[in-house]
Amino acid sequence: MKIQYLITLVLSIIFISCSNEKSQSETDWIDLTDGKSFNNWHTYLSDNVVGWKIEEGAFVYYPGEGNSNNGLVSNKSYTSFILSLEWKVEKGGNSGIFWGVNENKDYSVPYLSAAEIQVLDDDIYGKNDTANFNHMNGALYDMVAPSKLFANPTGEWNHYLIEINYNDNVGNVDLNGNRAISFPLEGPEWDALINNSKFRDWKGFANTKTGPIAFQDHGTKVYYRNIKIKEL
Repeated sequence: MKIQYLITLVLSIIFISCSNEKSQSETDWIDLTDGKSFNNWHTYLSDNVVGWKIEEGAFVYYPGEGNSNNGLVSNKSYTSFILSLEWKVEKGGNSGIFWGVNENKDYSVPYLSAAEIQVLDDDIYGKNDTANFNHMNGALYDMVAPSKLFANPTGEWNHYLIEINYNDNVGNVDLNGNRAISFPLEGPEWDALINNSKFRDWKGFANTKTGPIAFQDHGTKVYYRNIKIKEL
């Protein structure tokens, strides 16, 4: 009887422990949109949101209704995190996701200070144009090309899981469940990526560890929804 009791007790403890871990894991994720408002967000260098609307729970940028290249910026700053979101573009669409944005008047737009995960219509370049893979979906723009092109056809929703982990000095980008790229976040290898890119002479580029996230408005319509973040 005592043995049976001990077995039951141990199994109960294991079950409770696993349940608590699952509950903790689920609560680690923070929704950055409620699908109804721009709470948690603002337009770059502004207290308001200009050029963006909410449609069926998604943030939608309408070109011509705001200052192009100013972007939608999170109110909170982050260092190490995992970002999960869905996005889509229309034909010819172009956007991007920035982290570590240095939001001050020395930088008129987010891309001057922050590295970018590409969001666009891959057909702008053509899916066989391997020379421009570092400008296509899944890329760390102009720095790291994806192993393959994993985006869905233009006009369909895609999912990004973006990990920026300074604790382990690694960035990972998964596109539609596929690992697109991995890259260092600092050190000699990171410096080499910048030095071999168009950003080599950009003062202050990508040297801010802690900063907000931003979605680029690049003069074309773009959609973002189901935006969640987990700090590491």
